Parts: sequence; structure tokens; C-alpha cells
Amino acid sequence: MAEPSFIGHLTPSPTSTASFSSLLPPFHLLPYYVVDRKNTIKMTYLGPFHILSYGTLLGAQIYQSFIGGTTAYKALPRPQFSALQNKLFPIYFSLQAALPIALALTFPGKFGTSDLSSVYGVIAPENRFAVLLPLGSVSVAGLVNLLYLTPKVGRVIKERFLQESIDGKKAYDAPPHSQKMTELNQRFGKLHGAEFIRSMA
Repeated sequence: MAEPSFIGHLTPSPTSTASFSSLLPPFHLLPYYVVDRKNTIKMTYLGPFHILSYGTLLGAQIYQSFIGGTTAYKALPRPQFSALQNKLFPIYFSLQAALPIALALTFPGKFGTSDLSSVYGVIAPENRFAVLLPLGSVSVAGLVNLLYLTPKVGRVIKERFLQESIDGKKAYDAPPHSQKMTELNQRFGKLHGAEFIRSMA
């Protein structure tokens, strides 16, 4: 069999007895194999894209939840902090919803075996609990935050601003508050708590 090329696709001879792992060069950025339903093996570089997608998702979650958000809360006045979060949340939750899909598309399977890769590997019976369920949960949580919770939180914030002008007192000032403001603060706390929990999925 001719010397395999590591650029493009590798189609082995049916009569070859050499293992694929023995044909790979000894360096760490090794290509992964993707196996489609026809069991045709193709050489591709899913691994780096998979790692980049995972790193972006994990880094965004850590930064927004434990670094950027907490630092901004301590450093900015409440109105400016609220305005900043209102701009950041749609971007963050869009990443949370989209990057699990990228992880599914670039799922490399087990290196050097005939396990299915990409979406076929994610939905394979042996991966449904360990791979599909976590990715689906994160993506759905991001969509719920993006399309449902964040708009509701935004409406409550606007109502609180309006009520502040009526009461002559900030929503975060020490109690007592008017009955309307108390109700708005309770609604805000519940929605924001649900939003935060789903952002940590």
C-alpha cells in the first residue's frame, strides 16, 4: 500500500492488514477519524475544534459567573452594573446555547477506533447519557435564559425603575418599601436566581 498522505482523506485498501494507529506519525496533534453510516473512514481534524469549543464555553462560564460579574458588581454603581449585564447576557447565553452544538458537530469519538464521530457519535446509544444529555442540557438552559428568562428579568427591571420614580426610593435601598416594590423585588430575585442557576449548567 502506498505511503498514506496526512492531507485530505485516507481510504485504506480492503486487503491491508496494517492498523491505522501504526500509520500515524508520532506527534501530539494527530488527526481523528470520522466514521459515517457507511463506515467510510475519513481523516479530519475534529479534535482541535472540539477543544476550542469546549474551552470557549468553559472560559465564558467561569469568567461571567466568577470574575467579570462579581468584579463589575463591586466596582460599578447599580444602574451601570445593570446596564452592563443587560448587554452581556444575550451574548453569553447565545454562546451557551450554540457552543454545545459545535461540540456535538466536532465530537471526535475515541481516537484510533471505529467509533462514530460528530453528531452520529453523540447520538450513539453508548453516548446518549454521558455526551448527549449534558450537551443538550447546557444548550437548552442557554436557550431558556436567552429567549424566556432574560426578557422577563429586563421587564421587571424596567418596572422597578418606574416604581423607584414613584416611591422616590431605590429598589436596593434598605426596607421598608411600597407593596408594589416589594412584589417587584421578589419577582426579580426569583427570576434572576433561576437565570443564574441555568447559566451554570
